[in-house]
Amino acid sequence: MKKLIKSSDTLDFIKDGDTLLVGGFGLSGTPLTLLDEIADSNKKDLTVVSNNLGEAGRGLGKLLLAGNLKKAVGSYFTTNRDAVEAWNRGELEIELVPQGTLAEAIRCGGAGIGGFYTKTAVGTKIADGKEEKVIDGERYIFEKAIKGDVAIIKSLKADTLGNLIYDHTGRNFNPLMATAAKTVIAEVDEIVEAGEIDPHHVVTPHLFVDYLVESKYVKKGGVYVESV
Repeated sequence: MKKLIKSSDTLDFIKDGDTLLVGGFGLSGTPLTLLDEIADSNKKDLTVVSNNLGEAGRGLGKLLLAGNLKKAVGSYFTTNRDAVEAWNRGELEIELVPQGTLAEAIRCGGAGIGGFYTKTAVGTKIADGKEEKVIDGERYIFEKAIKGDVAIIKSLKADTLGNLIYDHTGRNFNPLMATAAKTVIAEVDEIVEAGEIDPHHVVTPHLFVDYLVESKYVKKGGVYVESV
């Protein structure tokens, strides 16, 4: 259990100005316990790479209200009105990245690939300032790989070594992010002994995972709520 730490210990690995890769799609597969710790801290000027900014007052939405964030990189921010309003006030930088491009850019970051060419967003404002190339008669733009200082991800179950499995669509961006950051902290619902997870079911091998934190949230009626 050398990888098991307290949720508050997460703050030791995050510095002001860091780039965080944060798993989740909406609130599904979101490391809510770890985000609560950051929201209650004095960390500032963080850049978060995530599909969205949670919901109002939940998940990454807490960090937004707490003033921890400088910039958000992701695909779908309108699920949280607070994010749109903060951007309108000039309090939050937003970099919009198409969802497939976001996933591939993180994958490239984890695979040691500098970037890739894609047709997505050619001719739009997203393409402004980006290298364009014609391949086989079609226009492509270059997208750089995305890497983070710390990845905070959510897993259904881990063993004591740090092998991870995920909860259906809660998998989303989490496995990709586990490969693309210098430090990886996984919030998990359950920890079992090494060997209790069928190797064929492991999605994220333990070598990618630095630390484990037990979640303080439980799933009730398909929704994660804070345990009492």
